Amino acid sequence: MLNVVAIMGRLVADPQLRQTTTGKNVASFRIACDRGRRDPNGQNQADFLDVVAWDRTAEFVCRYFQKGSLIAIDGRLQTRSYQDKNGNNRQAVEIVANNVNFTGPKSQNPGMGAPAMSAPAPADYSRPAAQPAAPAYSAGSNDDFALIEDEGDLPF
Repeated sequence: MLNVVAIMGRLVADPQLRQTTTGKNVASFRIACDRGRRDPNGQNQADFLDVVAWDRTAEFVCRYFQKGSLIAIDGRLQTRSYQDKNGNNRQAVEIVANNVNFTGPKSQNPGMGAPAMSAPAPADYSRPAAQPAAPAYSAGSNDDFALIEDEGDLPF
């Protein structure tokens, strides 16, 4: 099975960071994604999509993004059932973010301002940890390979 979502849009409101009863961070936010066409009245059409991010991704979103920020998300679709305040059964469809990235220039992302001077350098949670350098190998000597003489015939 395949469940992959890649989407880019603008945050409708500031993301909300909460903690579960087990202490995991979770951020919920909604993005507006332009459909790329206009309705009969000439207005742009957009879809408003709910997104959930967990752990370090949730912290990253809440720290660097705010209402109006352009954001790129890749993740998966998830549905969940719940009961509303009136006891009616409801179902929600949301995107669970695996990776979150900045998009566009800094001037167009209001959440990308410079961090305070006393703050430690921000960690980039959207990228995997750096891999150790590959071991170096010597080139060897020219005697390692011998020239094979042939008569132009292919060996097969």
